[in-house]
Amino acid sequence: ESFEALLGDAAADVRARCGELNLLSLRQQQLLGQWNATSAPFERESTVADWVERSIRAHRDRVAVRCNGESLTYAQLGARVERLALRLRERGAQRGRLIGLLLPRGTAMLTAMLAVMRSGSAYVALDPAYPPARLRYVIEDANLAVVVVQRAGEPIDAIVPDGIEVLDVEDEAAVVVPAIGADRDAQPPAPAGPDDPAYVSYTSGSTGQPKGVVVPHRAVVNFLQSMQRQPGLTPQDRLVAVTSLSFDISVLELLLPLVVGARVAIADRATVQDGRALASLLRSEQATVMQATPAGWRLLLAAGWSPPPGFKALVGGEPLSLDLARQLLQRAGELWNLYGPTETTVWSTAWRVDADRPVMSIGTPIANTRIHVLDERLQPCPIGVAGEIFVGGDGVAHGYLGRPELTAQRFVAEPTRPAARMYRTGDRGRWASDGLLEHLGRNDLQIKVNGHRIEPGEIEAAANRLPSVLQTVAIARTFGPDDLRLVLYVVAAGDDLDPLGVRRQLQQTLPAYMVPQHVVRVTAIPTLPNGKTNFAALPSAIDEPLDRGRAAADEPRGAAARPLSPIEQSIAQIWAARLGVAAIRPDDNFFDLGGTSLLAMQVIVDLEKQLGLRVTPERMAFETLSQLAGEAAPAAASAPSHRPRTLLRFGRSGRELVGVLHRPAASQPHRPAAVLCNPWGQEAVQAHRA
Repeated sequence: ESFEALLGDAAADVRARCGELNLLSLRQQQLLGQWNATSAPFERESTVADWVERSIRAHRDRVAVRCNGESLTYAQLGARVERLALRLRERGAQRGRLIGLLLPRGTAMLTAMLAVMRSGSAYVALDPAYPPARLRYVIEDANLAVVVVQRAGEPIDAIVPDGIEVLDVEDEAAVVVPAIGADRDAQPPAPAGPDDPAYVSYTSGSTGQPKGVVVPHRAVVNFLQSMQRQPGLTPQDRLVAVTSLSFDISVLELLLPLVVGARVAIADRATVQDGRALASLLRSEQATVMQATPAGWRLLLAAGWSPPPGFKALVGGEPLSLDLARQLLQRAGELWNLYGPTETTVWSTAWRVDADRPVMSIGTPIANTRIHVLDERLQPCPIGVAGEIFVGGDGVAHGYLGRPELTAQRFVAEPTRPAARMYRTGDRGRWASDGLLEHLGRNDLQIKVNGHRIEPGEIEAAANRLPSVLQTVAIARTFGPDDLRLVLYVVAAGDDLDPLGVRRQLQQTLPAYMVPQHVVRVTAIPTLPNGKTNFAALPSAIDEPLDRGRAAADEPRGAAARPLSPIEQSIAQIWAARLGVAAIRPDDNFFDLGGTSLLAMQVIVDLEKQLGLRVTPERMAFETLSQLAGEAAPAAASAPSHRPRTLLRFGRSGRELVGVLHRPAASQPHRPAAVLCNPWGQEAVQAHRA
């Protein structure tokens, strides 16, 4: 049929270029039209704040949110939202203004998110775990009117520039205003309209700096109403929220339960990183639904998680493998694979996974969404032929904040609807003959790691600013199932290069998910005849992620020459099996060797099974091999050989600098006095020493 369509088009216009000839038969055109027939009614003139307020009125006495033992009913949540919204208006919040949320995970975070939208403004998430320099850039780029924090008394000068007002959510408790549902004639209605921004989500940028995506209320309302129908959520559901507010998929976790009258349990940061703690929270909250990336689900599976009958698992953010899908289907009642870029409002397609289908699908368009698979001329590809995925419909965002040229490049006119816009995703895909979409990777170098979209150019730009670096290339390499790690290849500016030092310097400007697990020195970046990078010629073996020639001042005394003890050898073997690193020393830290949260959870399970050693993710993050072994040896000998360790915490604007202070036994003089996670550089080290 396609061949006949091609010949017919050629005969109709003998002067047409071959590349302009139509390949779609009439039947294929009809099928593509049917698969994109997603029109469905939704509240086009409503805002998210309107919908949440109606739900609060309807479910006043039901529990709305829980976190760390604190519960709020819908009425209590509504009162807090109204109280904070009033104070935000007093500080200048209004239609068109942007408000930053620099808050730890908890009920205050949800309250502030709703209050900003209730005030008529849009929120910009500022993850407290991100480096101060990155947070400051976002605050300045977004021209925020106010930054909402918790415990504003702590120093935040390095984050919030002068002239921007800071509002502490804990100072608002004394303000008394009528709750939602009471007589509020004196309170002005929310001034935002359906076309006004609900939030601005910052994503990695190829130019070296993050960019903000402006998402309107109408797009969010359409998304939530579509998700309410499929995958589906009811007032009886209990959803555990595990995603950072700065990651746009948190919109589903925090808002969808509230608009349908369900309950959301917010997992704190420590719980999210600990598979066993998260599994325990799911059990205690009697959760029926959870959304996570594939790496997040593997974290739970490694912890031995077993859900109740009928549990609904939502997966998205990066490709779902058939192997992981089958493992989840053995446990969950329903498994949904979701796909969509930030620029089209969280998810654009959905599929209830069928294990019998030999190829993983991303499903079909959600309500009021159209998916086009187009060639380089923006013409539809025949069914089964790969092209670039374009997304149109009511979920398309306004564009990039303050970047009209970039917006014009990525948001283009929709061929079948010239007055409408569609977003060019850069993803490759194709329609299968059964009407399901298949994702086939990227057209460019963009990377997805644990659901986070990463532009390698941003990592390279940050690394190239370091004085020890001349040239870099950042890529992602697969080390195992859902074990995708960032590798930075570096041409040094001089004879000496400390890869561990490079990682530590990048931690000052890049969020943790963008810091390469491996830094590898190369003499030159290989190129193709056209001058572009020859990625295939980059070294594939990552045997030595750390430079063993570190400065003597950084070396614990005697550590370089001391052989591993038997218990250290046992732990090192487990590390090596997971990391693929052969040489491990007593002073090495698991994450410095390239470890990730998922690998750490797998190692924790291995340590308990093979050695009977129970270790927390926090200890894996902050302790060395020697320190972990020091805790294990006394248990084996039934006689403690050292004093208890002390956990030191330095709070700063909702973040914590954590150090584990050890007092070494006389028989273990090689053990370091302390290991510090230090996001603030020399200032924090001096404070610790004082």
